Amino acid sequence: MNCERDGCSGVILDDGYCDRCWLTPVGAANSASSSATNSATGVAYQAPAVTTGSTSKGPRTHRRGTTATARHRLGLGLVDIPTVPAPDPASAVMANPQVAEQRRYCSQCHEPVGRSRGGVPGRTEGFCARCGTAFGFEPKVAAGELVAGQYEISGCLAHGGLGWVYLARDRMVSDRWVVLKGLLDSGDRDAMAAALAERRFLAEVEHDNIVKIHNFVEHRGADYIVMEFVNGVSLRDTLRQRREANGGLADPLPIEQAIAYILEILPAIGHLHDRRLLYCDFKPDNVIRTERSVKLIDLGGVYRLDDETSPVYGTIGYQAPEIAETGPTVASDIFTVGRTLAVLCTDFAGYQSTHRFALSSPDEVQLYREFDSLYRVLDRATAIDPDERFENAEEMSAQLLGVLREIVAARTATPIPGASTVFAAPGRVATSGPVWRALPRLVVDPEDPGAGVIFSLGTLAPDEVLDSLDALDSRSVEIELWRVRMLIEVGQLDAADAQLALIESDDPWAWRVWWYRGVVALERGSGVDALRHFDAVYRTLPGELGPKVAMGFATELATNHQGAVKWYQIVARTDPAYTVAAFALARCRAAIGDRYGAVDALEGVPETSSAHLDASVSGVYLLVSPNGVAVQLSDVLRAAAIIDRLVLDRNQLDGLRAPVLEAAFDVVRREPDGVDGDATVFGIPLTERALRLALESTYRSLAGRAATKGERVALVDRANSIRPRSLM
Repeated sequence: MNCERDGCSGVILDDGYCDRCWLTPVGAANSASSSATNSATGVAYQAPAVTTGSTSKGPRTHRRGTTATARHRLGLGLVDIPTVPAPDPASAVMANPQVAEQRRYCSQCHEPVGRSRGGVPGRTEGFCARCGTAFGFEPKVAAGELVAGQYEISGCLAHGGLGWVYLARDRMVSDRWVVLKGLLDSGDRDAMAAALAERRFLAEVEHDNIVKIHNFVEHRGADYIVMEFVNGVSLRDTLRQRREANGGLADPLPIEQAIAYILEILPAIGHLHDRRLLYCDFKPDNVIRTERSVKLIDLGGVYRLDDETSPVYGTIGYQAPEIAETGPTVASDIFTVGRTLAVLCTDFAGYQSTHRFALSSPDEVQLYREFDSLYRVLDRATAIDPDERFENAEEMSAQLLGVLREIVAARTATPIPGASTVFAAPGRVATSGPVWRALPRLVVDPEDPGAGVIFSLGTLAPDEVLDSLDALDSRSVEIELWRVRMLIEVGQLDAADAQLALIESDDPWAWRVWWYRGVVALERGSGVDALRHFDAVYRTLPGELGPKVAMGFATELATNHQGAVKWYQIVARTDPAYTVAAFALARCRAAIGDRYGAVDALEGVPETSSAHLDASVSGVYLLVSPNGVAVQLSDVLRAAAIIDRLVLDRNQLDGLRAPVLEAAFDVVRREPDGVDGDATVFGIPLTERALRLALESTYRSLAGRAATKGERVALVDRANSIRPRSLM
């Protein structure tokens, strides 16, 4: 059959690909699935399903904002990115295209070739002295030459392991700029095989953040891939430019920008994985930032998951340590992404030598000390054991986005709330201590066969839930975990431990088991054990706020209030909806003597929160009823300002005004000459007589609404004792 693509006169071969453009027929791929067509290229592609969540294993689409937004903001709109002016494409052409001698190697035995000897420059054409394989490093196409009657060569852009890269004009399609990629050595069988394989891979790939393929052509016996010209600057060149502007000293990208770029590219990596393709050679060189987007280029090393024979391409310093033994995997791709982010955001000295497979320690990198969750994301992505890395690009993206929210919130003092797919809304506020029931609940997987049962038991008491679960014939992970929670609720901690051991035996990587082990330790009062278990959860989910609340609880329970402050502060400033963190932060700051810091934490509870009134009341009492500390006039005025912002009924208002007026009265009596004569509290002058009258009125008002006779008598006595004395 004929190809039927615009401008192509080829025919479809037995293997399903066109003999001219090397693409599949229009509409042939996945005809039973939903599909769409890219209007610019006419290439059909399967429309992937939209999924969300940090642990989902399904495919996902990549959504972008409007052109104006995408041009200036990345990282889901959290980060402002400097605009990259589009350079003149012709300016990227190499003036003197040559392969540097130190980069000339035999394609078969990897012996150095074409090197200088005795002051005589090395040959660019010849044969390897070791194995006799021919080599050639000269461009095969000259500027001005017309390839395949369509592409006019402007010159060479670069060279690499798979060949020369040329810039050209497509004279048949609006003179658009394109890139032609050829072979470095047409006698290299591995390179030829990789290039042919690359054709097939590229024919299947269609993603906003991946360079597009336009065509495949032949010229003078050599094959060329025709690709979209991505007009921008690579992240490697961005780092180089920053170094040059910094006097030759390393100047990593701002961490927010580095994360934003990786967040743009991770869906592209995931897109390849969804199609059982592995990128293999991810690094800053292969990411281009343009005026409108961030793009992944150079798919020369793309590898099929089921391929056991093709050569594997990678770069020292980025490639995973297990590659030689296991070959490329999703986990090895995740490793390269983690290494790239580390190179982008830190001065990663020795990343290709002494730190080839390891990160620099937090002791060496201030950024890691400042943002531990960033280090944890990188540490998990680049773990030596592939099983400890993120399961897929989507999971890494979800955790990295959480880290970005923390960083932006810390740097801008602006909360950046966000929904979690693994933790439900924060638990109820605990003001007396780290109570496990105040922790965020785990989200029940709605796809689990036992989810419906759990939802139906939501109104029953814990012992009734346990009876219902015992009567069930079916079992599921969610049901077994819910059983654990109910056992903890009724105090059967040993039984909960036994149940967790059973679940863990089936899945040793079940972080929810570690979570509940931490909960059991909290209930037993062991902060040290709880900290150990919650730390394992935090290592797995470094971008989530739930584990950080738990780390704070465990640290506080271990009586390390200063250490707990760190965890609570991260959560409270990132997402004020976690009011449990604000109350815990206030509790720990008060414990270490930071009374004003405690009030600040409570004032961070949003007015829209149901806990806002409780937080305000707690803040007022911290200011005017401190233990062993003399109240200052500034404390009184701040407390009054808090009350003035509240909407209260008369009884609530009088109940709060009374301690503030009492504190003001004490200040005036203690320092009568140090009070500003113009200052007022609730509009009352700060004089002894005015405050006595106000307190008398407040006590009598409260007495009129007292719930018991005893309370009423006590309030009347206080009113009588505080009223101004008269000589009449």
